[in-house]
Amino acid sequence: MTELLTAAQMRALEKAAIDSGAVTGLALMERAGQGVVEAVLAEWPDLKKGVHKAVVLCGPGNNGGDGFVIARLLAGRGWTVEVYLYGDPERLPPDARTNYDRWMTIGGVGPLDPRFEPSTRNAAVVVDALFGTGLGRPIEGLDLLLRDLCDAQGVGAGLPEAERPAFHPRVVAVDIPSGICSDSGRPLCPASFEGLPGKLAAPAAAADLTVSFHRLKAGHVLDEGPAYCGKVVVTDIGLGRTRRGSGRHAWLLDGSPGQPRVTPLGKRGGHKFNHGHALVLTGGFGKTGAARLAARAALRIGAGLVTLGAPGAARMECAAQLTAIMLRRVEDAAGLAEALEDRRLNALCLGPGLGLARACDLVEVAVRAERAPYVVLDADALSAFAAAPEDLFGMLHERCVLTPHGGEFERLFPDLAKRLREEAMSGPAYSKIDATRAAAARAGCVVLLKGPDTVIADPEGRCSVNAAVYDRSVPWLATAGAGDVLAGMICGLMARGAAPMAAAEMAAWLHVEAARSYGPGLIAEDLPEELPRVFRALGL
Repeated sequence: MTELLTAAQMRALEKAAIDSGAVTGLALMERAGQGVVEAVLAEWPDLKKGVHKAVVLCGPGNNGGDGFVIARLLAGRGWTVEVYLYGDPERLPPDARTNYDRWMTIGGVGPLDPRFEPSTRNAAVVVDALFGTGLGRPIEGLDLLLRDLCDAQGVGAGLPEAERPAFHPRVVAVDIPSGICSDSGRPLCPASFEGLPGKLAAPAAAADLTVSFHRLKAGHVLDEGPAYCGKVVVTDIGLGRTRRGSGRHAWLLDGSPGQPRVTPLGKRGGHKFNHGHALVLTGGFGKTGAARLAARAALRIGAGLVTLGAPGAARMECAAQLTAIMLRRVEDAAGLAEALEDRRLNALCLGPGLGLARACDLVEVAVRAERAPYVVLDADALSAFAAAPEDLFGMLHERCVLTPHGGEFERLFPDLAKRLREEAMSGPAYSKIDATRAAAARAGCVVLLKGPDTVIADPEGRCSVNAAVYDRSVPWLATAGAGDVLAGMICGLMARGAAPMAAAEMAAWLHVEAARSYGPGLIAEDLPEELPRVFRALGL
């Protein structure tokens, strides 16, 4: 795992390094500018030769200071560089002002405001060093400041190459595209947003390349951040390492060695009961498919045994579809209580295809069982409590995992969902990380909020993000039943003994890896069957 930083955490790291005497602010700014130039040349090797034009847009803070360094370094390579400043040079922070003065010995600086925008004609690169992570408020007219740039790209950020103008500049954002909140990935929208007449207005100019410093910021992987960032490269500026568990950092599930996924997955012998017994509850006749998907996933992820608990009317339907998965009649709450008398049964999954009435009947028995098995609540097991979420929260405990999608999250946590829906009028904007942490604290258990930017949090505030974005993007995972498979994977891992937070993290990461391995054309049934291929690739 690697940490995802907020703007405040990044400022604190920089301040600590400077206060310790290990580095100066000017040195950090120089390293940042050098990192951007190196990233540009690595991304587009054709720019290493010849004379090219760059337009550098500098803002009124240290992000602008980075821009002046970039301009100076590119000019040193023989490039033609035009620099424009938004704001008054007399009000620049000290380090940014020093680099402004250094640039002024080489070239000039033009004003940047809605009445005058630079021409990007014939520019090979446009550098957005306007606001970066320091933006805490919407900038009126930002769309007009970037009008020429948006026109050059083709307004409507993120257009495929074939649909963009024949010539357009390569846009490089310093830390994060200006106008995007670096803590949340949400656009900061002014109250009176001025759109471009007759066109789709954009709150920020999309970058082809975003260069972040030290670590990714949360906004690079959340919400609309990935749509505007293009490709993200992280460059080291010498701030050292941050230990996991320090502060309230969120962590990115990236497959790195520190990620808690490999050890619990491999089997080194033992009886099937050494690997747990999961029970997945299903709904009535004609409604068993979702639970069967979850049960199959629990078995494939390595649970020693999996039983499907079905009402009598659905048993024949289930029996015709099951082989390795066992079948047990669970008609009602009394039937579930009887099943839980088997002490070897240690993990439950309720919700997929369960039906609202049946969920109301079974959930309380599941979560209040005297022996307290692990419990995953998904789909109908969540929606059944939409009228009184507090009734559900009052039953939950630390061995539970809730796995809502956006709609289910809104039913259980309407106030948190409302804050996520509201336009972000100031920064740091309320983020999906904030909402999931608050939900986990309220529910008293792990909450996994699904999406391309799946966020997982526990009641103590530990948080991780499984981002299916950039090179991990799997749009074909948006298919019926995929969430049921994820719930079953979490249940199977907990049956094997993984703690709820670790099980949710591992399952979310493997869910995406299975989809990546299979590729387009995937349907939910394919996900469990792809897991052995993923395990082999992991060396298990």
